[in-house]
Amino acid sequence: MNEGGDSPRLRLSELLSEAGQAPLDPRQADRFLEYYSLFVRWSTRINLSSVRDEDGILSRHFVESIACARALPAGIGTLLDFGSGGGFPGIPIALCRPEIAVTLAESQGKKAAFLQEAVRVLEISAEVHAQRAELLATQFDCVTLRAVDRMTEAVEAAVGLLAPSGWLALLTTRGDLAKLQAAAGTGLSWPETVKLPGGVERLLALGKLRVSSPA
Repeated sequence: MNEGGDSPRLRLSELLSEAGQAPLDPRQADRFLEYYSLFVRWSTRINLSSVRDEDGILSRHFVESIACARALPAGIGTLLDFGSGGGFPGIPIALCRPEIAVTLAESQGKKAAFLQEAVRVLEISAEVHAQRAELLATQFDCVTLRAVDRMTEAVEAAVGLLAPSGWLALLTTRGDLAKLQAAAGTGLSWPETVKLPGGVERLLALGKLRVSSPA
């Protein structure tokens, strides 16, 4: 695989089309190719993901995260990617939705270093919080969680980081959804569930903090 060539770019375009997603504009496509190349290079040195093949990275990480970015409600000004890891879905959200100020929270030092480099190289308006997300004193219009360790506990903590009427965005499976919604508590309503590319089980569940509930 020539990570510096156009093969990943063309394949990403094909996968987006197969998933019923609109194509990226040329500038976005360039930046996603930069992100892919950076991700592959760093993955040879640190464990950013157990998925290492081109199609796996593009379909499971990139296409799903792009679909998530596009499905997030309008009006979100600030977003926290809780346990960002390799930057999914936070970096694709920053690339696709530049109006959103993204914070990437990652407590593992090597992964946080990768995120810092990605923010610099891609020139995106995102900040890296290189500690546990729970230590943040800020509240956000939206908090995303995807493949986080101890996901149930993370969901409980994430609710406390939501601003009034904020959105909790869970990238999960149909089988895990009920327990994660239960972990989020009774203060949220769940007006929308969006099917994600990559299999019948993958979905994005959007929970909205009720105005009467404490954040």
